[in-house]
Amino acid sequence: VSTQSTGIYGTVPVYNMGQMFLYDYYQSKNSSEDFNIFTLDHVDNVFDHFQQMKYSQTFTICPGIAITPYAAGHMIGGTMWKIMKDDEEDIVYAVDFNHKKERHLNGALFNNITRPSLLITDAYNATFEYKKRRKRDQELISTILETVRQDGNVIIVVDTAGRVLELMQLLEQLWRNKESGLSAYSLALLSHVGFNVVDFAKNMLEWMSDTVTKQFEEQRSYPFHFKHLNLCHSLQELEKIPSPYVLLTSMADLSCGFGRNLLAVSADAKENCIIVTQRTKPDTLASKLLSNTINNTIDITIGKRVPLEGKELEEHLASVAKKQQETGKMEVEEEGEETDEEQEDEQALVQRHDVPIPEETHHKKSFFKQHKVYPMFPFHEEKIKWDEYGEFIKHEHFRIEEEPIKDEEMETEKPKVAPSAPPTPAEIPTKCVTSRIKTQVNCKVKFIDFEGRSDGESIKRILAAVLKPRQMVIVHGTPDSTKHLAEFCQDNKDMGVTNIYVPRIGETVDATSEHYIY
Repeated sequence: VSTQSTGIYGTVPVYNMGQMFLYDYYQSKNSSEDFNIFTLDHVDNVFDHFQQMKYSQTFTICPGIAITPYAAGHMIGGTMWKIMKDDEEDIVYAVDFNHKKERHLNGALFNNITRPSLLITDAYNATFEYKKRRKRDQELISTILETVRQDGNVIIVVDTAGRVLELMQLLEQLWRNKESGLSAYSLALLSHVGFNVVDFAKNMLEWMSDTVTKQFEEQRSYPFHFKHLNLCHSLQELEKIPSPYVLLTSMADLSCGFGRNLLAVSADAKENCIIVTQRTKPDTLASKLLSNTINNTIDITIGKRVPLEGKELEEHLASVAKKQQETGKMEVEEEGEETDEEQEDEQALVQRHDVPIPEETHHKKSFFKQHKVYPMFPFHEEKIKWDEYGEFIKHEHFRIEEEPIKDEEMETEKPKVAPSAPPTPAEIPTKCVTSRIKTQVNCKVKFIDFEGRSDGESIKRILAAVLKPRQMVIVHGTPDSTKHLAEFCQDNKDMGVTNIYVPRIGETVDATSEHYIY
């Protein structure tokens, strides 16, 4: 997507956490396959064009069209958008909202988006009914206790920087409570960007719930300053955590990442437990895992990077040397062109002098008074060479002359050899090797809903009693859930919906409304 002419608008948490999502996804993909769809530089380039906004802040994107974000309550910084055209027509985009208050987020408020001209919403949860929060929390606690008391590990698959914050808050509170009996066991988060996610969360308390804000203002305690949660960024760091442990890891659908690798080695143990916290697409590994019964096998494709050896390493080094040689030639040519330009400028300056004109050489006298001409000395301004990283550094400016060492000091001092630093992973050429593993699923697999969305019954009440849109566009749902929500809105006469659109993927909807004044 070209970002030169297209603006990207979102809240500050979306700017911060959105980068974490993409960083983690890229590193998870790149560590298991040759991933070339985008790079980290592409992510940085996109977010350079990001326009950060606050809730209820109105921003005019072009003459006659203004946008305003409102809290959606699903993830930190998540928004429902109100788009105003000429202060008359209003379009509301409300997808994935949650009206209920949680530990770290307030619920969505609909006071400023009632009776819109057009509402774009989703039918993802139109037919779904989840358990109450107390029952879900109790189910999670009982599952964890039952597993760790049998010396089993609990693996909770979550997203990177969204719903994981709610689970981190819940588990930290449980571990701090001495009566829970969980403080004797380990608690960890395994993610490529776990440290950054927690650090961002500490600095965005104003975007969280009133409970979190009061806790900080009254008790002066950071809600995301964890005492029991260990942050791990690799499988090697996880091995240092004593078992049994409760682990939060990404990705939520097990398409890649640490969770997929841990599943291959943990699923065959009966004492272990895997908890899925979000519903995913039918073709994902998490969905297949939930649909399988106990003692069934599941095929898992695992990829990992291994160092190049032998002929492959020689070919890689030869190609790298060839590229460096070509880039070196290009740099030499560019430097040659720059020196030629500098020489031409110097010659032009040498030939050009301002010389005073003697008074006796004046043969013609003018009526107007003439100013005296003073001699000007030639001045040459040295061109500063720079690239995208800034000005080139001249090492001789920073060189420190070492004093000569006396013979007596040479005899007393012994030579110290600095240990050679091990090469970084980026310097070691690697390749991806994939293997297909048949894993026996003997562990317990549970789905406990921590998606943070309003259920079907609540969505219907909000649409019928609060929003009451004139037109609707229903997206993001299964055919059954989409049909169910569309029929409900059509049958409800109190809503007064004139048109309901149910577009397919890629289909364009013309929902233009015109007003004529006679």
